[in-house]
Amino acid sequence: MARTHTVIASPLGDLIAVAEDGVLSGLYFERHRRGPKPEERGTHSESGFEEVRRQLGEYFAGERTRFELPLAPQGDEFQQQVWNLLREIPFGETRTYGDLARQLGNVSLAQAVGAANARNPLSVIVPCHRMVGADGSLTGYAGGLDRKRFLLDLEEPAEQKAARLF
Repeated sequence: MARTHTVIASPLGDLIAVAEDGVLSGLYFERHRRGPKPEERGTHSESGFEEVRRQLGEYFAGERTRFELPLAPQGDEFQQQVWNLLREIPFGETRTYGDLARQLGNVSLAQAVGAANARNPLSVIVPCHRMVGADGSLTGYAGGLDRKRFLLDLEEPAEQKAARLF
């Protein structure tokens, strides 16, 4: 298995993209909680990440609402289920951990959903930033709450932005 990585500039700082045999397996912020150590990122390469770079650029420019990339996140079966549900959260919307636990058929799984969400290796692309607390508050984010707030503001529908008082 060949692991490669590159660095992609973004409005949130540099993102580290990691691929396994040419398929995106990770996208991390600098100083990302639970991100791979430099020696675990594989060989640095500028090639093979063109589509990731293009789609991220479109997303940050407000031109893309869904990523269409082959993905290979590494995780157990439960984590994979949670990450698949995250990908179904529509652009501009949020869900609670309890919402996803109910989708999985057991509301008592909310904490386990939170733990799987925290281990999402594909920040931004698998939109774990769309998860909020049961009361709608911003909760932990591996890239930091300022980045989470930025992403949610980027995705906020124009009519909601216009209706805000501040």
